[in-house]
Amino acid sequence: MTGAILDTAFAAAFALAEPAADAAHGAATHAGDHGAGHGGMSGGALMALIPLLPLFAAALVGLLACFNEKSKLPAYASVGILGVSFLLTLITYLGWDGHSVIRVGLWDWISLSWGDGVGESLTANFAFYFDGLSLLWMLFVTGLATLIGLYASEYMSHDVGLGYCRFFGAFNLFVFSMSCLVMGDNLLMLFLGWEGVGLCSYLLIGYYYKKKAAVDAGMKAFVVNRIGDLGLLIGTLLTFTTFGSVEYASLFESINANTTATGAPLDATWQVWAIPLLLMAGAFGKSAQLFFYVWLPDAMEGPTPVSALIHAATMVTAGVYLVARMMPLYVADSHLIALTVVTWGGAITAFWAATIAMAQYDIKRIMGYSTISQLGYMFAGLGVLATTGGVFHVFTHAFFKATLFLSCGAVMHGFAGQLDLRKLSGLWKVPGFQIVTIAMLIGCLNLAGFPLTAGYFSKDMILAEAFTTPDSQIGASSWAGWLMLLTAGLTAYYTFRVFFRVFVGPVEYHAGDEDHGGDHEVDAEAAAAIDESHEDDAAHGHHGFHPHAPGWAMNLVLVVLAGASILAAGLYFVGDHHGWAGGMVHGSATYFDPAHVGDHAAAVIGEAGESADDHAAHAHGTILGMDPHKVMYYISGVVGFVGIGIAFVLHFAGRTEAATSKADALARAIEPVHRWAEGKWFVDEFYNFIIVTPLKVISHLFHWFDKLVIDGIVELFGGAPKVGSDTLAPASQTGVLHDYALRMIAGVAVVLVVVALVLY
Repeated sequence: MTGAILDTAFAAAFALAEPAADAAHGAATHAGDHGAGHGGMSGGALMALIPLLPLFAAALVGLLACFNEKSKLPAYASVGILGVSFLLTLITYLGWDGHSVIRVGLWDWISLSWGDGVGESLTANFAFYFDGLSLLWMLFVTGLATLIGLYASEYMSHDVGLGYCRFFGAFNLFVFSMSCLVMGDNLLMLFLGWEGVGLCSYLLIGYYYKKKAAVDAGMKAFVVNRIGDLGLLIGTLLTFTTFGSVEYASLFESINANTTATGAPLDATWQVWAIPLLLMAGAFGKSAQLFFYVWLPDAMEGPTPVSALIHAATMVTAGVYLVARMMPLYVADSHLIALTVVTWGGAITAFWAATIAMAQYDIKRIMGYSTISQLGYMFAGLGVLATTGGVFHVFTHAFFKATLFLSCGAVMHGFAGQLDLRKLSGLWKVPGFQIVTIAMLIGCLNLAGFPLTAGYFSKDMILAEAFTTPDSQIGASSWAGWLMLLTAGLTAYYTFRVFFRVFVGPVEYHAGDEDHGGDHEVDAEAAAAIDESHEDDAAHGHHGFHPHAPGWAMNLVLVVLAGASILAAGLYFVGDHHGWAGGMVHGSATYFDPAHVGDHAAAVIGEAGESADDHAAHAHGTILGMDPHKVMYYISGVVGFVGIGIAFVLHFAGRTEAATSKADALARAIEPVHRWAEGKWFVDEFYNFIIVTPLKVISHLFHWFDKLVIDGIVELFGGAPKVGSDTLAPASQTGVLHDYALRMIAGVAVVLVVVALVLY
């Protein structure tokens, strides 16, 4: 019965879609577009609902806000609707043939023409583009949104009412925007979703609008992202002027043919490297890379569900998606200039963020810097042509990083906002926090690249490919590989630094700033069990405070995400293209053959492509004289073990209290380095010095110039008549009748003299 229902659903979905699919590896065509602009929602109705349902949910939550709803209905309605969206995505994926490109049009959005020549018309319809890459992204976007929405139903319950509605309204609007970004069939649709997720990020970071730090963080994210977005916008416009189109199908066809709109060879133009660099600027801004990363750690001021969904799993991967989607354009340049920049930008960011994370004490911000570092791995993976590895790491990271953030959120929620690892210890023994501890351990193992975890396999693919790709192809890629390998060790260290300090060891906890001395419901026997081994509460920081354990919704989500993080490792062994993610990349229009990079006659979109195994057959890079794809398993495993072992020695063995550890002596020995790392290398202060402060000085100068000069001129012309009248009035307005008569006679005399002069 169940099989018959699924078969019927698949048939309905794909009969309605009437997709335009090229069976030869997914080359997209223009035929088969259907939608509201072509006579109603008969075509692609089910697939079109994937992004439209979150938009409907946002509108529904807004309606509930109008009626001042004060229950959890906005959350449960959102979760239910997002769950249907995920189910439709799953149905679409299960019915997909593994190589077709499905294009579903809704309505004509932009259609302009100013001539009959090539490149003299612009078409950008509100249409969706389904292939392996977009389906992979939408599976975890809708799936995680559903789970995190359920988690937020409990986490945000303190704000039931208008604030609750405001949160879930922006939450649903974000999922809609992210869907447009991923599923759009042209660059303008992508840009629409790109700006939408930026707006929602701003709204949700600054959700606690009465908290100055949150408002400042939202503004910082908005401004920094606008800088990168300018690069994306210019890159999109340059793409149109170069190819005469912004639709993926037309773009990939032109890139495949190595031609521009004017018929010139693409590889002979400066646009072949300029467009990818401009798109990269937008990608780096959204994904917090290199010079743009400073906004993401401050974004942790938003509610933890926001950090988990937007700033760990989905929005920040938009930049990775953009580069992966436009990979045919990146490899069109025979010199691979942009990919070299992407590689080193990602590798340097990964290392830089890891050094900062090692010295932080706020566990949520540590996870924020960890996200920046892992995004660096993803970009470096794309840069060294490990598209499968980069995309697979996006997928695995989405689950285990969401697990980590939500575990930190459970701690923050239960301990009145406390996130300082020097004030928390032994939470494994605190009643109600066992599930949180296990979920945190699973997430930490994945992030540290512990052997046989999903994070281990996805990170290994990137590291191996960095050494496989010849340095002559991607500038000094092996050196970038060594830097990322060092970063892997640092990652394992700071990840388990958090785990060993907070979740195991002696039981000790201090309430955070949100504790107002209120009573916390706690079982008396459980509370006694916590303190059984202690002489008094005050000596161990309890001071009568009892933590609030997470409820069923938060625990359920943690269990599901932890389980998904474990199961994701199995995807590495699924399929014929170096894992499930490789099959999804292979079945997308972005697939290319690294053996023919720069050879445009052979790099056929949909026929060419990349997997780590195929690439290894054509490249000659080695590590320590051995095949990277055969020995990286062992090298990265050893590096991870070393990082975890150092964390064990410095932060667990022999520790008797939360505030101190053996690492303190080491920190004192390298005090200047530790102080700079703890201060985040003072990059924010540097930016304030060279950018913010000069702009403030200039703005004040212009303010005074406007006030003294511009306003002065206006006031001069406006005040002159008044000054004149004030000067002449006392002398001319005496109130004596014969004075007025005398002046009238004098005036008449003057007039007569003037008339006489004119006439004679």
